[in-house]
This record gives sequence, structure tokens and C-alpha cells, in this order.
Amino acid sequence: MIKILFVCHGNICRSPMAEFVFKDMTKDFKDIYIESAATSTEELGNPVHYGTTNLLRKKGISTAGKTARQMNKSDYDKFDYIIGMDTWNIQNINRICGGDPEKKVYKMLDFSSRIGSDVLDPWYTGDFETTYKDIYEGCCGLLSEIKNIIK
Repeated sequence: MIKILFVCHGNICRSPMAEFVFKDMTKDFKDIYIESAATSTEELGNPVHYGTTNLLRKKGISTAGKTARQMNKSDYDKFDYIIGMDTWNIQNINRICGGDPEKKVYKMLDFSSRIGSDVLDPWYTGDFETTYKDIYEGCCGLLSEIKNIIK
């Protein structure tokens, strides 16, 4: 079983978008477990942002039942991949986990041709479509990597 945690600041826009896009991409795989979480406490218990929900609904992907949760230190042991959306998320993930000794922490776009780039936060930009394109690109690259592992 490969376990993946997508992480962003509030767990209402980018990380749940990645969670549900990747769940949709991997629905035929039985050995992949996927969640998402926040580095902050600001949105705990809140549902997925309507911008993410509406965009994914148009693509036939539901976010029903998802509420924001905060990442905790024990997630480091639970997950094989911890994927942050931007540099600030990565810094906060490393702070929460006490570092990354097992090299499990990645940026979303590290699985694309734009290694090191950030997925911009649509909470601030209002551009959920560009965020979706970035996340989709990263998820495609992640899926390629995982397919090589589970062959």
C-alpha cells in the first residue's frame, strides 16, 4: 500500500483538489491510499472551498464529506509521500514533522517538468483553473512514478 498526503495551508483549496483529482486518477488501483491536510488551524472542520468544489464538480469529481484537518507529526510515519503545494507549505511540513530524514516530502510540481515551482493558492489569486492545471500536471507525474513502483 502506497500512502499519499497532499498538504496546503488551509486544506480547503489546493490539497483537497489534489486529493480528489488523484483519487479519481487512481480509482482502479487498490494499493493507493490518499488524504489531504493543512499546515494551519485556520480552516479546521470547514468544507472544501466552493471554488474547488465547483471546478471539480464540472469535471465529474465530488468532494463530498471532506472537511479540513491539520497535519500532525504522526502523519510522517503514516504516509510514504507528503506533498506540499508551495515553498511555505514545505517549510511548515518540515517544522511539524521535525525534518524529513526519510526524504518523503515533495512539492507538487516536483512531479512535473517545473521542479521546484509552486502551485499558487487560488484563495488569493481567485484562479482555480490555473491551480487545477498545475495540480493535474503534478498528479500525472506522481502517477507515473507510482506506476513504476507498483509494477
